Amino acid sequence: MTLTLYNTLTRRKEPFEPIEPGKVKMYCCGVTVYNYSHLGHARTYVVWDTMRRYLRWCGYEVRYVQNFTDIDDKILNRAREEGSTMQEVADRYTQAYFEDMRRLNILDADEYPRATHTLDGIKRLIHELEQKGFAYAAEGDVYYSVRNFAEYGKLSGRRLEDMQAGASGRVEADPDAQKKKDRFDFALWKAAKPGEPAWESDWGSGRPGWHIECSAMVRECFADAGGKELGETIDIHMGGADLIFPHHENEIAQSEAATGHPLARYWLHNGMLNVSGEKMSKSLGNFTTVRALLDSPNAPDPMAVRLFLLQAQYRKPLDFTEEGLTSATNAWETLTEGLLFGFKHGESLGWTDTQDSAFGDPAAMRIPDSEAVKQFQAAMDDDLNTAGAMAVIFDLAKELQKESNRLVHDGKALSDAQTLREQWQTLVCLAQILGLEAKPVEETIAIDPAQIESLIEQRQAAKKSKNFAEADRIRDELKAQGIALVDKPGGVVEWHKI
Repeated sequence: MTLTLYNTLTRRKEPFEPIEPGKVKMYCCGVTVYNYSHLGHARTYVVWDTMRRYLRWCGYEVRYVQNFTDIDDKILNRAREEGSTMQEVADRYTQAYFEDMRRLNILDADEYPRATHTLDGIKRLIHELEQKGFAYAAEGDVYYSVRNFAEYGKLSGRRLEDMQAGASGRVEADPDAQKKKDRFDFALWKAAKPGEPAWESDWGSGRPGWHIECSAMVRECFADAGGKELGETIDIHMGGADLIFPHHENEIAQSEAATGHPLARYWLHNGMLNVSGEKMSKSLGNFTTVRALLDSPNAPDPMAVRLFLLQAQYRKPLDFTEEGLTSATNAWETLTEGLLFGFKHGESLGWTDTQDSAFGDPAAMRIPDSEAVKQFQAAMDDDLNTAGAMAVIFDLAKELQKESNRLVHDGKALSDAQTLREQWQTLVCLAQILGLEAKPVEETIAIDPAQIESLIEQRQAAKKSKNFAEADRIRDELKAQGIALVDKPGGVVEWHKI
């Protein structure tokens, strides 16, 4: 089966064919760094991290670029509130982004361009648009002339007459309406305001508009060493559905007016994250950051959060609820048992490499072309159907969980050691494509067998005197120390490390 992706531009699923065989150029719109990343951001970057992982697994050489918007009114407002500077705010929340996303096992991009590092390219692109009649200067500002781009609206499907400036909450009022030739025109360059950071340009001191930043960053990041653009077109441009209009629509207008070539072949957008059925927002009091969730009392495992974010089709809205997160946590526990199967039972099954440093590393594993692999690939090829892919790995995990119970309770499994190894390696490799990984926790406390046996004897005595609460307490105490008890016929009790 061929990988098919839903292209927002054409409004249909299409077979994926990269511009250059074997290579994929991807650009993802990143965060505006004025606050901690919220769960909506987490969904976006988990989804596209998974896309990247899958393309690499399919054998593509992937170049993945994700920007930081570090010039913005929101950043300036935060700097004023704190009595700091735009750069200090941007640097602090950029670092926080890396800390939070790495906890969700999101791989670093190949490059993270910043708007402040792309100013020459931004000004150069604005000049080109001026020369080609798509931009005009007005009292220190420069605006894009929307009506001069005949295809404006082709991504969002909106007619110009129906559009409203300032979607995505970027602009609530238009103080510059008098400067514009048309109310739909948008700023490429903004004249400096007192007390704000500014850079010199041919139009006067000022700073770039939001939309032109991404057009310039895409162009620079995918240029060759000599600065020549690689065909002016990338393979995949990604982001949240809230960016379709006006941000991505405006990117297309800017880039394609300048180059005469499509900006991207495929436009992919993930659905929004709701909280208990309502849009996540600070005004509703349901705004949750990744950091607050993962640092809260009884915080979920970051892998359970990642699993939760991948359990729905990426283009659909996802509702974040306590029940949903609890369900994902339980699912992660099942998956973890399967992922740790080899570490727990490999030695007893006669696997000879359990002490090797590469043991359990997916990069060192070779998995057979099994039915599970085919089903997994079929799901992922269907527009990144992670829900279907997870169903496959959960089937593998549940089978290994059953075999683990047989090994513990009966001392033998139904399947032979080689079959179990292939199942385990298949699970570990496929789960890693979804970014779901588990490794044994290193023991920090030495296990004292004599102490364990003593507690088992105390538990047996408690059961004999029908003090079942005490017996349960001792079992729970041992479980908290990583020791599981197995009651066998005849009053025999065996124990093993969890």
